[in-house]
Amino acid sequence: MSRRQENVHIRDGGRLYRRSFWCADFETVVCARRLVDAHLMADYFFGEVAGNPEYTIYVDRDAAMKAGVHQLNMQGISGNREVGANSIVVNGGYEDDEDFGDVIIYTGAGGNDPRTKKQIADQSFDQFANAGLVVSEEHGLPVRVIRGSEGDPAHSPARGFRYDGLYRVDSHWYETGKSGFRVCRYRLLRLTDAEAAPYSIDRTSNGTLGSGSAATGGATGARSGVDPGRKSNGPPAGTLNPGHSAGVTVRVIRDTAVSNWVKNLYHYACQVCDYVLDLPVGKYAEGAHIRALGTPHDGPDTVDNMLCLCPTHHLLLDKGAIFISDTFDVHDHHGNYVSVLTRKPQHLIDLAHIQYHRAASGL
Repeated sequence: MSRRQENVHIRDGGRLYRRSFWCADFETVVCARRLVDAHLMADYFFGEVAGNPEYTIYVDRDAAMKAGVHQLNMQGISGNREVGANSIVVNGGYEDDEDFGDVIIYTGAGGNDPRTKKQIADQSFDQFANAGLVVSEEHGLPVRVIRGSEGDPAHSPARGFRYDGLYRVDSHWYETGKSGFRVCRYRLLRLTDAEAAPYSIDRTSNGTLGSGSAATGGATGARSGVDPGRKSNGPPAGTLNPGHSAGVTVRVIRDTAVSNWVKNLYHYACQVCDYVLDLPVGKYAEGAHIRALGTPHDGPDTVDNMLCLCPTHHLLLDKGAIFISDTFDVHDHHGNYVSVLTRKPQHLIDLAHIQYHRAASGL
């Protein structure tokens, strides 16, 4: 079996090192990179990198890595399950990627033949980089997007690589890809200027870095990036007089009449736990869509796709932590029985939506 040398760049403090691993196979490369990821944890930086404003061009991946906008030379996802993912590369490496500019439907790592760019095996959210993007979604961490010249021509640079700003991970799910294998999918949305502001480098009026900047790679100013890998001996100071930011968002319009009908039918009792939240202003429950609305799930805002849930079970359903069987038993993602879903004769739930939710959650 032939051996090849894999170069892995490691940042230690302010200096950049390169370590070489002689590897006999791809799995050895993966193991080597996992060890490197653990080393890199303390140097993960989320947000804009000093000296690299939006639309900066890099001649190649190595230049982007040395600039600090993407920390790895080979992998498309920079991150792990411990700290999240701080950047991705969109360069046509996976056949299932879809780039719409401000919206990216991104494919996870693993199971890809780099020669053909075809999927040859299933993916899993347990893979460390894929888990990193999930962590970024859960904690609202910004993700730097770097586009390469081999991506969708409508949104990619003519040559080299380009830093295209900050995005957030809106959702994730499993899907059967073009080659018939299960792939991890992520929907990333571009941050508005107001949303990106807390993660941008402070600049003075003449465009130079201000005193509150993150020029050294750390999170020192109110508008500087964040570094969750850094340890602290005490709680964060917070902000005594927090301001307000305004952004423009595009939302799928929901028919509140549908949600209200379902909630009134169950008298605001959760269909999973039967609990009723009794607030000073009245009873509270949430209308939960089984199959999510909007692209790419395109679930309908109809009674047969709606449940009456408490906030906890609504979140667990949305995140795939619970699922519903075809016999309307509720289980957690480990397969443990939770309860039977309460149903009223007037509430006809479409099994197709339940089955879609299970498939999207990998259950």
